[in-house]
Amino acid sequence: MIEVVAMIKKAIFRGIIPFVIMTSLAIFMRLQGIDIFQVKSTFLVGIIATSIASASVIYEIEKWSLFKQSIIHFIIMLFTVLPCLLFSGWYKLVSILDYLIVLGQFLLVGCFLWSIAYIIFGKLLKKWVLLHGY
Repeated sequence: MIEVVAMIKKAIFRGIIPFVIMTSLAIFMRLQGIDIFQVKSTFLVGIIATSIASASVIYEIEKWSLFKQSIIHFIIMLFTVLPCLLFSGWYKLVSILDYLIVLGQFLLVGCFLWSIAYIIFGKLLKKWVLLHGY
């Protein structure tokens, strides 16, 4: 139970930084009279960054396999990032096909970024640590 509380605290700490920064930016933009679409977009980018940063603690749960960590992370992104994309106004969403296109882009970008992170943190960083004795 203590481990769970520690992970939740870590997730909140990681998420609060982008949330505070981007929300503050959005408020200042609004006060300056900047277009509401840009203000909303800035805020939503903050929510997306917050979700990603908070969910990163999942990869520190050593008891879980990489597969389980990845599935849990994907589910969290599905319920946080995807709705932000759908409500953002960044996409034309008139038909079911439009929603499927956004879902496809979400999946493609997610797989690409996961692969890059896996290569960097799972392979290259491990090699570097082994070579340099850290």
